[in-house]
Amino acid sequence: MTDTARRMTFNQRVQIFIKASPARMAVIISLMLFAITVAFNPPSFNANTLNAVLLLTLLLSFAAAGQTMVLIGGGLDFSVGAMMSSAAILTTYLMNGQDGKFWLVFGLAMLMGAAVGFLNGFCSIKIDLPPMIVTMAISNVVTRVGYVLTQGSPSGWVGPSFRQSIVAKIAGVVPSLTLYALIVFPLVFFLLNRSRFGKQLYLMGNNPTAAALAGIKVNRVRVLMYIFSGMLSCFAGMIGAGYMSTARAQIFDEYAFTSLVAVIVGGTAFTGGIGSYTGSIAGALLITVLSNGLTVLQLSQPIRNIVQGVVMILLLILYNRARPVRQ
Repeated sequence: MTDTARRMTFNQRVQIFIKASPARMAVIISLMLFAITVAFNPPSFNANTLNAVLLLTLLLSFAAAGQTMVLIGGGLDFSVGAMMSSAAILTTYLMNGQDGKFWLVFGLAMLMGAAVGFLNGFCSIKIDLPPMIVTMAISNVVTRVGYVLTQGSPSGWVGPSFRQSIVAKIAGVVPSLTLYALIVFPLVFFLLNRSRFGKQLYLMGNNPTAAALAGIKVNRVRVLMYIFSGMLSCFAGMIGAGYMSTARAQIFDEYAFTSLVAVIVGGTAFTGGIGSYTGSIAGALLITVLSNGLTVLQLSQPIRNIVQGVVMILLLILYNRARPVRQ
């Protein structure tokens, strides 16, 4: 061992470990949190718990997919939660407990997501306001429209076949929602890692000026990333409606925050140009395991909120001390 290696502090070793693989670090922390939960409440280690954790992790990872693209591109999308809630309302309202309407709902949800995503990107470019302000304003409008249409009450039910395609168990443990993941995950990986759009997105997030000088149409890429985010958020809202059976205004609004935390904990740079969807999936697992642990320990809701907030702050401090998240 060299003198330099011996002089490295524990904190420096942790930073190097996180830098090497934020996704791996998120998975390790998730396993530790799950082990602590089981140690305090051994009966919680059962097939139903594992099924619920996997299902909610997949739902959050779908919501985080578009957020990952936007953050890599140097933007920020606070309309994810509102879009999920709106898509969930659309799903339950149109299905209204009937089968055979999946493709109609899917098509309309994708159109709605693309329209709101285009509006997010267009306003960010033309008005030249911070993405956070623009997406929060549009999110507020979308939420109010949902309230006007539903009066704040649940609006219908999903079709039974659609619900079963999400909550049914394969081999008694794995939720059938995994089959949706087999489509969504490869699609997002392709867009980010293999497509021309993905390469342009990373370059734009690293240096928009250099991207423009390289001939990349920065504004078009920026609008596209918000469109993809809107569509993926609406898809996540459809899945969430299937899981919950019914929907009401703001039912998934919290995902605007949790998806952002999952993406950042997974190693995506808040300032753009660095990140991966693998990390976002690992971050979604960590957030889900933490929430599950607090629920299993039967803490009161205020205490759960406090503990969850403190742990998330500590995680963000830990990750933001690593160089990849600050660049």
